[in-house]
Amino acid sequence: MPSLRHSYTVTVPGHPGGLPLDEPELRRKQLSRSMLVSTFMGLIINPAKSKSPQGLVGLRNLGNTCFMNSILQCLSNTAELRDYCLRNIHLMELNRRSNMALMEEFAKVTQNLWTSANEAVSPSEFRNQIQRFAPKFAGCSQQDAQEFLRFLLDGLHSQVNRATVLRKVPVEDADHLADDEKARRMWNMYLEREDSKVVDLFAGQLKSSLTCTVCGFRSTVFEPFWDLSVPIAQRSSGEVTLKDCLRLFTREDVLDGEERPTCNKCKARRKCTKRFSIQRFPQVLVLHLKRFSDSNVRASKLSTYVDFPLKDLDLREFSAVSSERPVYNLYAVSNHTGNTLGGHYTASCRNPALGEWYSYNDSRVSPMSSSQVRSGHAYVLFYELANSSHGKYQTCRL
Repeated sequence: MPSLRHSYTVTVPGHPGGLPLDEPELRRKQLSRSMLVSTFMGLIINPAKSKSPQGLVGLRNLGNTCFMNSILQCLSNTAELRDYCLRNIHLMELNRRSNMALMEEFAKVTQNLWTSANEAVSPSEFRNQIQRFAPKFAGCSQQDAQEFLRFLLDGLHSQVNRATVLRKVPVEDADHLADDEKARRMWNMYLEREDSKVVDLFAGQLKSSLTCTVCGFRSTVFEPFWDLSVPIAQRSSGEVTLKDCLRLFTREDVLDGEERPTCNKCKARRKCTKRFSIQRFPQVLVLHLKRFSDSNVRASKLSTYVDFPLKDLDLREFSAVSSERPVYNLYAVSNHTGNTLGGHYTASCRNPALGEWYSYNDSRVSPMSSSQVRSGHAYVLFYELANSSHGKYQTCRL
């Protein structure tokens, strides 16, 4: 296993002189010199204790916490989120009017996974904090990894939300605007209240188009998303691909009978068609394969093998903007084996420092080939935009 040379770059966002600072930027500028010094010293001291390449540390199972461990490893291998924690940038953005413990413990777990000399570390303090934030995860029952991811990202976001003054954004009638302008305004309104590193990485914008079959009037709604739950396409023969699932998610559906919505032009309930497309693609696209279903009879799980690309996932056919050409590369997968009565979660992640794939099974971390990443156990897929830059902060070099 190759040895790694450790080097870190600590930067504070610059600002051209003479221009006014907005509130989040001003708050970041006010970081104390002592915090910068302690941040820098921590980064150059901690790696010296490591005896193995970073990011190859397991997480101890604390009693049916494999769902938590799987998601933590996927997020730890999210390069820019990892850098955000390793360089203690989160300390600059903690919302000190709220409980900050969840973000702090998440950062500690991430730092331990990248600096510890141990084969595995315990996330017990982190578990205590996530259980306080979301009591549904208290106890030792097995939980859903995708649901855990949503609660965790929401908790982290709330504690580093740069929009500390939550001004009331006036609701205006935007139906007369062109779709792109309406989408832009709705996105800006969203950022007025929700602005964090989590939003920077995971937030996208979904476009929902509703067309009346009687008068032809079309209305559009734009909503933010942090992940997409896509149904698994079913075929009697032949393979099912990830694009098949996305086509099923974005296909035109007919709303009739009890589902008929009210047409804004007819002012009456009408048979309509509805269709989704992606208006704004996130830097990190999280795709949840809907393997579990709850019916009136019993819960069930689909073990369908879905073929998904590791590189060059081209999603332009799902874009609401014709000029967009979003291409993604896979870097992490949360896997579930078993059924609705019991199962086990693991993670498959491409180490951002080594560029190689590893299997994370609680305390055990082992190399795996890229051909082993695809399986019928894949549950949550993590893709990163191929042509994006890390923007505001430089990336740590490990």
